[in-house]
Amino acid sequence: MKPGRKVLGVLAVCATGIVLPRTAAADEWDKRTILTFNQPVEIPGKVLAAGTYVFQLADSLTSRHVVQVFDQEGRILATMLTITTVRPAASDDTRIMFDEQPAGAPFPIKKWFYPGERSGEEVLYSMHSN
Repeated sequence: MKPGRKVLGVLAVCATGIVLPRTAAADEWDKRTILTFNQPVEIPGKVLAAGTYVFQLADSLTSRHVVQVFDQEGRILATMLTITTVRPAASDDTRIMFDEQPAGAPFPIKKWFYPGERSGEEVLYSMHSN
């Protein structure tokens, strides 16, 4: 994380009405998770409009650090590279953490934690995209 950046927990963000992630369906292998956002969010190279999206690990035996984002119809919108990140304790629900953003810009998704797990995926942004 860049100096001067802060990460907002999903509970703090929900309290201000920025985003509402929820797990509607999940699968242990690919960690398929349905997330609904009520405002635009940023992923590397793309802004996702408010709406519902599917996040899941790519079906790969060589890397567990490729996350795919799909729309509700199952069309792939993005493929993101990630690295492992760890949190102090697991929670029973999906947690999305966001990076700081300039006023009026969408919140960049920084970390994704699957329910019941301490380790998660930290999204990698290039120097030019964030």
